[in-house]
Amino acid sequence: MRLAKFLAHAGVASRRAAEQLVFSGRVAVDGLEVRDPARDVSDADAVTVDGEPVGSGDAVRRVVYAVHKPKGVVSTAKDPQGRRTVVTLVPSAERLYPVGRLDADSTGLILLTNDGDLAHRLTHPSFEVPKTYRATVRRPPVRRQALQRLREGVVLEDGTTAPARVKVLAPDTLEITIHEGRKRQVRRMCEAVGHPVVALQRTAFGPLHLGRLPEGGHRRLSTQEVRALRQASRSRAT
Repeated sequence: MRLAKFLAHAGVASRRAAEQLVFSGRVAVDGLEVRDPARDVSDADAVTVDGEPVGSGDAVRRVVYAVHKPKGVVSTAKDPQGRRTVVTLVPSAERLYPVGRLDADSTGLILLTNDGDLAHRLTHPSFEVPKTYRATVRRPPVRRQALQRLREGVVLEDGTTAPARVKVLAPDTLEITIHEGRKRQVRRMCEAVGHPVVALQRTAFGPLHLGRLPEGGHRRLSTQEVRALRQASRSRAT
């Protein structure tokens, strides 16, 4: 198994974050520093991160939590500015990290897990897992031309977005479903069509819905819910 995948399965970090750990020289195999995340390792190898031993993925109890992120909380495991992070909302013995991100000003559903492989599948663009948002916007009502641009794809500085599903909930409120994960994407899309976002809440991630989970609250997902997330991440993969 590749080293980055081994670390992700062990619950150390997501696969991308695990690669960065390796690149930064914080990972050793059998006492020797390794900087190649593609290095093959097995359960027989002694893998450490910052000198601490890492067990195999099979020995780790994998968990997934749904969290209702409040405004002002950042979607990282640690914050150099000392702001409150989403991982502090879930008291857990496991080392958890967020699946993707919500910007600090946004609220709603975010997942925390120690399952790096699942996190990778839920966030990588190739798997096209949909995410749904409720956006309250300025300058209502949102007219047909703006809706059509959102549905067909909006030209942004980092390229044209994929078509979005858009439903009008009120003159100033849209329900937008995307399957990309660009930084502040929904906010930038709405601003590009002339309707800057006032408030943004993620209401669904794949088959999982925010429901009545209170702001700041969390709950551990059931086996059936985790299975549904895995299925969603397989259905569109090429």
